[in-house]
Amino acid sequence: MDLAEIFRVMRRRWYVLLPGLLLTAALTVAAALMVPVTYQSQSTVVLLNSQKATVAYDGNPFLSTQTSLTGMADSLARNLNSDVSLRELKSRGATGTFEAKLADNAQGPLMWLTVTGTDKAAVLASDRVLTAYAKERLDQFQKQQSVAPKAMIRMTTIVPPQNPVAQTKTRLEYLVMAGVLGLVVSLVAVFYVEARRRPRTLATQASPAETAPPLTVPEPGTGEPAGTPAGEPVAEQTMALRPPPSWSRTAENRRAAEPRAGRPAMAVAPATEPLDEESTHGQRSHTGQRDR
Repeated sequence: MDLAEIFRVMRRRWYVLLPGLLLTAALTVAAALMVPVTYQSQSTVVLLNSQKATVAYDGNPFLSTQTSLTGMADSLARNLNSDVSLRELKSRGATGTFEAKLADNAQGPLMWLTVTGTDKAAVLASDRVLTAYAKERLDQFQKQQSVAPKAMIRMTTIVPPQNPVAQTKTRLEYLVMAGVLGLVVSLVAVFYVEARRRPRTLATQASPAETAPPLTVPEPGTGEPAGTPAGEPVAEQTMALRPPPSWSRTAENRRAAEPRAGRPAMAVAPATEPLDEESTHGQRSHTGQRDR
């Protein structure tokens, strides 16, 4: 089946395709209403060395980075993603989904703090709450280990919480899925109806050759027609009556050759009326005298 045939079937079964397309549009609108637009805000923070460790660098923390700071950033990110931290953030009025992780392709202890939600203003406020809470958790870890204030690792914000950006990828995926599903269902319904209706149409529109009465052929030597088997197609009866090609050629050649090579036709005297006995007896006497 080519594209032209597909379009012909769709045009012929438009009364099935049209409701399917309307259903597809309804599914797409429903998906657009049920899947709201999500917004995302992100901030970037970095862990810095303590004041005591930066004395040799005149107090510049960016000149004294250590590998241990990256390990501390990873530990802090895991803690911020825990259920305890999520409950604490909820109690502070933060909403949405929270995520803390090491920044991709980072060459230092950089962290991404991300908040995702459906309310644009609430997402921005929640990201600010998350950034402040991350600094508090870093201080709590070190205080629990009785670290001196001048030896504590510090945190500073590199990129403050950004204005929320709409995330349309997931929503667009749902819309495309709903549209494709509705279109597939519509096409399946069209071709199903076409398959169910086509045999019925062919049965009602029988050809004249199939509905013609059976052919009767007279038997050789008799003038009575010979019966033909019921239900036998006319084409098969015609083929059965037609002589083989070789026999036809031989008979034609024979009939064409007979006038040229046959015997000469004998002359037939015209029929005369019968003579009576007296004339016949007179002819016989006359013939006998002549013979004598």
